[in-house]
Amino acid sequence: MEHPSIIFKIVCPDRPGLVSLLTSWISNYGGNIKHSDHHTDQDAGLFLSRIEWNSNNESFNRDEIYKEFEKIADEVNGKFNVNYSDEIPNVAIFVSKQNHCLIDLLWRVRNGELKMKVPLIISNHSDLENIANDFNAKFVHIDTFKTDKSIVEDQFLNLLKEYEIDLVVLAKYMQILSDSFLKKFSSIINIHHSFLPAFKGGQPYHRAWKRGVKLIGATAHYVTEDLDEGPIIEQCTVNVSHRDEVDDLIRKGRDIERIALARAVRLHLNHQVFVYNSKTAVFD
Repeated sequence: MEHPSIIFKIVCPDRPGLVSLLTSWISNYGGNIKHSDHHTDQDAGLFLSRIEWNSNNESFNRDEIYKEFEKIADEVNGKFNVNYSDEIPNVAIFVSKQNHCLIDLLWRVRNGELKMKVPLIISNHSDLENIANDFNAKFVHIDTFKTDKSIVEDQFLNLLKEYEIDLVVLAKYMQILSDSFLKKFSSIINIHHSFLPAFKGGQPYHRAWKRGVKLIGATAHYVTEDLDEGPIIEQCTVNVSHRDEVDDLIRKGRDIERIALARAVRLHLNHQVFVYNSKTAVFD
């Protein structure tokens, strides 16, 4: 029986011999390395490593592997994660009225491009319920305008717990999550246009068109208490010209938002993103 791939990630203070330490243990365990990526952040003095490997050890034991890597992490004063290629996390998607990112994510899940389940879609509008039904996801409409924010977010948290959600994706969810909510559930990816901090607020493409911008884009990032300033996972851009009208900018913006968000979610699911010191390293 072929075992799933093991994905080991660690961040620790840099020192000589770290790659040898990690790869030697994997080799001694009967492991065969598929991918090995390392990076030293010299300014921070940190070593980052992601190793994906297979084990030929007949006594393959996930608890044992975790405990052994825990010993290594303690030895090098590092923080680590161990994941497996057969893990399929539950993801909740939050939306408002725009459907382009939602449809794109659900389509990619259905076609096997994103290895996740989407049992739950939450929205502050009812417009997109039919899309959720088409993809067999539970659609929950919660009116965020008539109900106290703390009550709404308590409902969110209860739903995330009920559906055993591992990750939330804000697919053009046009509401701000409170600091209190983020302290209780922090694994969240958001997408927005890349004009920020310029053209904040409503109708950014209209104002960008009036200014004659020549480049627009999208940023996917983890959500933190600092609004739209969380660690960046993926950014994409597209050129625009004087021939483009506002509708062209909006269309191109939606295209690039879909691509950036899908890439960010895929990188997260594949455990290719390191978050440290308020920034990321992405092993693509």
